[in-house]
Amino acid sequence: MKAIVLAGGYATRLWPITKHRPKMFLPVGDSTVIDTVFEDLEADDRISEVYVSTNERFADEFASYLDDSGFEKPTLSVEDTTGEDEKFGVVGALAQLIDRENVTEDLVVVAGDNLISFDVSEFVDFFEAKGTPALAAYDVGSKERARSYGLVDLDGDRVVDFQEKPDDPKSTLVSIACYAFPAETLSLFEEYLDAGENPDEPGWFIQWIQSRRPVHAFTFDGAWFDIGTPESYLDAVAWHLDGDVRVHPDATIENSDLRENVHVMAGAEVVNSTLEGTVVFPNATIRDADVRRSIIDEETRVENLDLADALIGAHSTMTNGG
Repeated sequence: MKAIVLAGGYATRLWPITKHRPKMFLPVGDSTVIDTVFEDLEADDRISEVYVSTNERFADEFASYLDDSGFEKPTLSVEDTTGEDEKFGVVGALAQLIDRENVTEDLVVVAGDNLISFDVSEFVDFFEAKGTPALAAYDVGSKERARSYGLVDLDGDRVVDFQEKPDDPKSTLVSIACYAFPAETLSLFEEYLDAGENPDEPGWFIQWIQSRRPVHAFTFDGAWFDIGTPESYLDAVAWHLDGDVRVHPDATIENSDLRENVHVMAGAEVVNSTLEGTVVFPNATIRDADVRRSIIDEETRVENLDLADALIGAHSTMTNGG
């Protein structure tokens, strides 16, 4: 069995934090978003190789990251794009990778920006037991949120209807970016694209498959975060910290109130300030400030300010009146 980790997005909704780093490298506790996926795939003996599907802009960052990571299975597979307007779409990129890497085995596909509370091996167990294309599904608990995803209608664990981003969701059970395909169905990618179908969202592909053959859904409780916005990233950090505060030993905290779900990284300095629900990247400085639900990137200086829901890019200076 092979696996593909999707890591080709440009995460423009997280700019400037992700302008020069893949969002999959955003820290969640002592790890990163993508590490949790790699760890699961590395531990599953059924998976012989993991292709990391990324773009030319971030290829060097991923190559360096994988070289230093200690993971043995991942290898890079780079799509020929450097910007959002050049992307092939997820289905198009998958079809190209399958052809480029000559994938002929059962295939698991997981988004590298997915933070999920189940072990991917549980999903693989389910897929092997069913022997059909499979997806993971999660109840987001809100019809407003469900409108942004593929809506799944089940009879038991068989998918009987699938609607990509419906305007009027009938339920709140959605497909997350975790799929599996038997080897004999991989040709359907090219068939789908040759028919002129939507290459962008994998949900459209799943909807197309579901109308032609059985598809099953692995449902799970717990947590799932689609790290695509500052809000979802901070929610994931809060879930991981569970109200705690994490301060690197090399950070400096003086006369400050660090409230729940704060992560301060190496070399950062927080003086005479109050922080809550905030991530402070390495070597940032925060003085005489009140910062809530914000992301402060590396080498940034924030002084004499009250910030809420802020996204401050690297090497910035933010002071009262400047």
